[in-house]
Amino acid sequence: MDGIIPLYKERGMTSFDCVSRLRKLLQTRKIGHSGTLDPAVDGVLPVCVGAATKVVDYLMQSGKQYQGELLIGEATNTEDLTGAIIAAQPVPQAIPAAKIKNQMAKMTGEITQIPPMYSAVKVNGKRLYEYARAGKTVKRPRRHVTIKQFELVSTDYDAQSKQQRVRFRVSCTKGTYVRTLVVDLAKQLGYPGTMSWLTRLKSGGFGIDQTLSLADVRDAVTAGTIKQYLYPLDYALKDYPAMELTTDQWHAVQNGGWLKANEVQPEDDQVVLKYHQAAKALYHHDQQFYKPTKMFLTK
Repeated sequence: MDGIIPLYKERGMTSFDCVSRLRKLLQTRKIGHSGTLDPAVDGVLPVCVGAATKVVDYLMQSGKQYQGELLIGEATNTEDLTGAIIAAQPVPQAIPAAKIKNQMAKMTGEITQIPPMYSAVKVNGKRLYEYARAGKTVKRPRRHVTIKQFELVSTDYDAQSKQQRVRFRVSCTKGTYVRTLVVDLAKQLGYPGTMSWLTRLKSGGFGIDQTLSLADVRDAVTAGTIKQYLYPLDYALKDYPAMELTTDQWHAVQNGGWLKANEVQPEDDQVVLKYHQAAKALYHHDQQFYKPTKMFLTK
């Protein structure tokens, strides 16, 4: 069984929990996901099965979109509501929507982030959350990400609690910590903040309306229709130009052979090579030849 399942990950589950459940349902070990979602976050989690695990990296290159909520007035050690409160400051009056939008605009584009201590990033062979749980803080690697869109959906001020809630939508590149982004927004507005909820709307070229729940997958397996819901690995490569190989070219490509530049149409830096409409390899242009970048299927 080969293909991509756009899974809907429920809150309360880890991404590994989802993979583990799918391995049992689909009776295969060869499964991988493209982009971890925190247990408290729900939404789109593309999962690659069988030979499609070879395109995980290409799925991860596509942008992601989220919708969520920032609570202004208190901060936690995890930057979301799963952690302990480490700071609180009353918001005396409503922060104007125009001021929030203006600050969001300043945080759009290429930015540098420091991953939160409660994250799965590895430092010296250990996950950051392992250090955090042990009460240790370590130097974290900076990462450069791009915020393509950061917009205000709505905002409400609670005069009784002296807190403000900001609902937002963000489109960004892989590796972005949305928790950190919105906590930084609160800091720029002059207050502690924490992310109160988050849903991933898009990932790997899939929207949330295309997803299947684990229950949906279970029912499809029972009905014997699961293959109808698998997207071909080509889906992860749809942004690359493609070329259909002749039988002679396919025999050469099967063995990792190079193709002359004048054999490949359209000419581009990278081209997906197909045989019988199925993606077989991704080749790149190198001087007078096209050479293998990644082999997907050899049969």
